Amino acid sequence: MKTFTYQIFASVAETGSFKKTAQALNITPSAVSHALANMERELGITLLIRNRSEMTLSQSGKELLPMVERLLNEDRQIHTRAAKISGLAGGTIRIGAISSVCIAWLPTIIHRFKEKHPEVAITIFQGSFKEIEQGVNLGRIDIGFSAYPVDERLDSCPLIDDEIKCITENDFIPKNGESISKDDLQNQHFILQRADYDSDTKVALDELDVKPQAINYSIDDQSILAMVEAGLGWGILPDLALTRLSGAVQSFPFETPYFRHLELITNHSASEDPLVQGMKKEILSYIQA
Repeated sequence: MKTFTYQIFASVAETGSFKKTAQALNITPSAVSHALANMERELGITLLIRNRSEMTLSQSGKELLPMVERLLNEDRQIHTRAAKISGLAGGTIRIGAISSVCIAWLPTIIHRFKEKHPEVAITIFQGSFKEIEQGVNLGRIDIGFSAYPVDERLDSCPLIDDEIKCITENDFIPKNGESISKDDLQNQHFILQRADYDSDTKVALDELDVKPQAINYSIDDQSILAMVEAGLGWGILPDLALTRLSGAVQSFPFETPYFRHLELITNHSASEDPLVQGMKKEILSYIQA
């Protein structure tokens, strides 16, 4: 079975559409349908459930998809390594990062990397820690940023301990004058970004007795600051998220410090890729400077 057929299958699984897959791969919808029909016939199973309004994976298709994605990733690694051996330095690196990393770190890191390797294409996937780990595990993402603890099947490298801060309106003064205690949190509502609502933030909220009904969600970190500035609640954000944000607000540490522990992750098959190793080196050089 040709690798391209697997690529078609993975694309249809992602888009749920023959038409979108055809456009992405520059083939006709009928070619997509024909390739998948041949794949089903050769394997002797049904991969897709088709009806008028949508197309979804069958249970068999769901079981095979992770294997297909890993195979495609291995194929890409082979071509990347072959290009390196033959003296070609091209290729693509797929990076997964949460919003605060995309804003605070990646612009400089990617600029430095591109200065050394202008021919390498870089794509960014922004998502939650869980989505990034899943992408790295399946080979959709080559190198990603996550938070400890990470999936034990992945290679990981510690980066920083990112202190979690409380964001208040500009005229607020903590009872002890320096940090946020439980007494300051009485009857307060909080605005969080769901994508950055990781286990470390949850630990802080639980220990501070912040109830789920006192939490609302916003689409991004800058929106959180705007809502805090407008007096709609307080925010809880790690230091990294505050690096390039602005607003008439204050940030205070908690009386008991809380941290999220950021890690750099790769899967085993990608960890030896020269391009991934080069990007990892660039990331560590930037953070450790």
